[in-house]
Amino acid sequence: MRQAETPEKTGLGDALCKLDQLFKVTGQDLREIAGRFHQAMLDGLAGAIGPLKMLPSFISTPSGLEKGRFFAVDFGGTNVRILLVELLGNGRSSILKRKSMPLKDPAASYDFTQATATGSELFDLLAGQIKGLAVPGEVCALGHTFSFPSRSYDINKAVLINWTKEIKTGQVEGRDINQLLAEALRRQGLPGVIPAAVINDTVGTLLAAAYSDPGADIGSICGTGHNTCYLEPRPACGRGPVIINLESGNFNLLSFNVYDQLLDQASEKPGEQRLEKMVSGRYLGELTRLVVSNLARQGLLLRGSMTDPDGLLHRPYSIDTELVALALSDDSPGIARLGGWLAENLGVKEPLPGELAAIRHIAGLVASRSARLIAATYLGILRHLDPALRDRHTIAVDGSLYEKMPGFERNIRSALDEVLAEGGNRVALKLTKEGSGIGAAIAAAIASKQQID
Repeated sequence: MRQAETPEKTGLGDALCKLDQLFKVTGQDLREIAGRFHQAMLDGLAGAIGPLKMLPSFISTPSGLEKGRFFAVDFGGTNVRILLVELLGNGRSSILKRKSMPLKDPAASYDFTQATATGSELFDLLAGQIKGLAVPGEVCALGHTFSFPSRSYDINKAVLINWTKEIKTGQVEGRDINQLLAEALRRQGLPGVIPAAVINDTVGTLLAAAYSDPGADIGSICGTGHNTCYLEPRPACGRGPVIINLESGNFNLLSFNVYDQLLDQASEKPGEQRLEKMVSGRYLGELTRLVVSNLARQGLLLRGSMTDPDGLLHRPYSIDTELVALALSDDSPGIARLGGWLAENLGVKEPLPGELAAIRHIAGLVASRSARLIAATYLGILRHLDPALRDRHTIAVDGSLYEKMPGFERNIRSALDEVLAEGGNRVALKLTKEGSGIGAAIAAAIASKQQID
């Protein structure tokens, strides 16, 4: 049995104190980041090149009275969902049918995410799934949540700027997404299914919340990826209030610690999506691995776990955000569930209680910093929308990180209240599930009404 050691004897306590400083986001930091974020918004709205793309969606928030049946395509990653949604008015909706499918399936010998696949093949796959839900001969508008950096030219026209999330499908970048889908639908014999709107998932989340809450004016995704949009009351296009997609995951006016730099340098696109690499579910597990492996290499934690060159701690992204959540939620005696995971995966048969507590502490630092940095961006948007905070605002949030990471919503709430003080009670956070699907249907309803008017 390994002999119990105190943090003082091992130096682990000093190492954790240093990590506290590396991952700390103070109240002053929140204010300064919010100020830089707000200035980046203003620069982007003025047309300057900067970290925020400030892409107009050409759509405003709904009245809440929209009704009818609409198809919704939720294309946000390597799994795509097709929904048939009925909007009932008065902020109510119902999902009548749904399908989901992976874009790659080794067992079925296909992969539509690689550069060897074409856009036509990809969208034929989507159209084929829609055909399985459509009623022959029925006319139905379709809303498309397409969660990749795209430049909108109208409510139903958006051109993909570049793929992210490891998708590389050929002949799509620089193309009109809805045109590709419309052509595929015609090839499937579905001329009555009309792609009426294309939005991204943050816009969908905001639309879904605003359907029942007129105060909703910020939408955000806190999941595998991260991005935020808001309702701009004075857009440059002069067409009335318009939802702006910030592509905020690319914000880079931040202080990066050594672990942020290591992660960025080893990523597919160094220098890009710097905020996302600090806050999103895709990266929190890797940040945790980098910290734990560094301490293990110094002999301060999990001794022996780094001796195997093929061991888990040596492999990038071998630790995912689920382990971070496990570390923070484990209330078993002696943090036994986390200990069992380490024993099974790292071969550390008897991790000490102090080591388990240290890993939970590291997970907490990584997760809480994520929440506070995201809160700082919300503060920047609120500073733009309502500097004196006279009105009520709802921030609609969707995503597994926000929903499932222990303490995540609480940490965002705490950071907002820390800066806003008494004004914080005029800012609500609202979990908005199914935002990408319901929001796409609402976008189709708004677009259909605009065409009639």
